Amino acid sequence: MQLQVALDVLDLPSALTLANQVSEHVDILELGTPLVKSAGIAAVSAIKAAHPDKLVFADLKTADAGELEAALAFEAGADLVTVMGTVDDDTIRGAVAAGRKYGKQVVADMIGVVDGRVARIQEVAKLGVSFVEIHAGLDEQARPGYSIQQLLEDGRLAGVPFSIAGGVKVDTIGAVREAGAVVAVAGGAIYNATDPGAAAAELKKHATR
Repeated sequence: MQLQVALDVLDLPSALTLANQVSEHVDILELGTPLVKSAGIAAVSAIKAAHPDKLVFADLKTADAGELEAALAFEAGADLVTVMGTVDDDTIRGAVAAGRKYGKQVVADMIGVVDGRVARIQEVAKLGVSFVEIHAGLDEQARPGYSIQQLLEDGRLAGVPFSIAGGVKVDTIGAVREAGAVVAVAGGAIYNATDPGAAAAELKKHATR
């Protein structure tokens, strides 16, 4: 299972600093949506230039013009981009077409999908995405009683390649691996740590056991 770090900061210098701290211990560097909106698509190029040996994930959360937006990210150096799993199927197909053109990967982000999530995961998987990200956003995670377990159960039931984002930390990453995820996405467990590099190293150790 690969480990992805969400660079959920708001400016490029902070993103580069965080990437430098953790890159040794992670497989995928994700530019979070707020970072892309704040710093622009050029931030993708900057992260890729600084870490050419890492996969760079542009979390665009595309909702329309899938082929166009995916192409923008791929041309900037992204290896993976996200398209929303809730959108029109043709938007997803467009992003996938761009992925095929550039030899890159498209990920369907299921944030906001709760009812019928397993069925929708299976539908979007058939549209050609590389894998599906089963994702609980920060607002959902902040609700009382939130648990990562439902994400894991939906991943098991869907039976397609998936990643998990939303509450991945040292005490849950083992369960993410056992559920069969291809990627575990960690955000706050790394960037809120006193030593992000050490936090990433510990997560990576649990991801690969």
